[in-house]
Amino acid sequence: MVMKLNRKIILLFPLIAGIFWGSGGIFVRTLKEYGMNSVTIFSTRILLECILLLIGLLIFKRESFKIKLKDLWLFIGCGVIGVLLLNLCYNEAMFNLTLSLAAVLLSLAPIFAMLLSAIIFKEKITMKKIFCLILAILGCVLVSGILESTSITWNLKGLIFGILAGFFWAVYGTFSKLATEKGYSTYTVVFYSVLFMSIALLPFTDFGKFGYFINADPIINIPFALAHTLFTALLPYLLFTIGLTYIDNGKATLLCSSSEPVAATLFGSLLFYERPTIFNLIGVALAILALTILIRNEEEVEE
Repeated sequence: MVMKLNRKIILLFPLIAGIFWGSGGIFVRTLKEYGMNSVTIFSTRILLECILLLIGLLIFKRESFKIKLKDLWLFIGCGVIGVLLLNLCYNEAMFNLTLSLAAVLLSLAPIFAMLLSAIIFKEKITMKKIFCLILAILGCVLVSGILESTSITWNLKGLIFGILAGFFWAVYGTFSKLATEKGYSTYTVVFYSVLFMSIALLPFTDFGKFGYFINADPIINIPFALAHTLFTALLPYLLFTIGLTYIDNGKATLLCSSSEPVAATLFGSLLFYERPTIFNLIGVALAILALTILIRNEEEVEE
């Protein structure tokens, strides 16, 4: 019973990670008003995450700093090839496509995750996974509003970057799972991934804009910046990586990518008065159905 309860809790980790990532729009909209571009918004939250992790590990988990030099490629893969290229490609996709179409292309990540996992980890691609994947992608399409738009802007460059964004998301999961299978803890994987990503981002960060934001109202904006880091970087990466220790990459990515658009829709409705249409609601229902089937399937496997 204890093991079963623990397994159920672990299944919630990538799902909650997706919800946290779905809250990103709350912070991005505010930060853009202060003139920050997408790279600076992304890099400042990652740099803060690196500092918070460094302080926390120095106090509580110093053993997490120990790694073998021959395994550095895993952490560079997680941080630079995975997360950094994911965000850069996704930003480029959003510059060339409608936001809804870019979001749909990002939701292709579970396909790449399942293919990579089948090749590298020999994870089975079952009919139930494929069915849930189709449900989830259809749900993302409906939630995005792409079918209701009369002016879908697209070009080949945007499509390529959108597909690459989904691919690099799957790559992050693959490198993370390889690292955990080598015995590295979640804290080690996330810290070194964030460290290498921070180093790569430093030259492109506009610290002047970020400083202007902080100085405008330090009492409110410092906690806001910390909350941005906590809810869209630190917590979701920790939860997603912990989930990969117990769940296969394809399933974890599907759980995460299904919950993210649902959360984004709910946040938009509650905080920005964005009224969901009937298509949005159907999409949310399909995504939730896919999540339910996945979780029930995991429970059946345990039994």
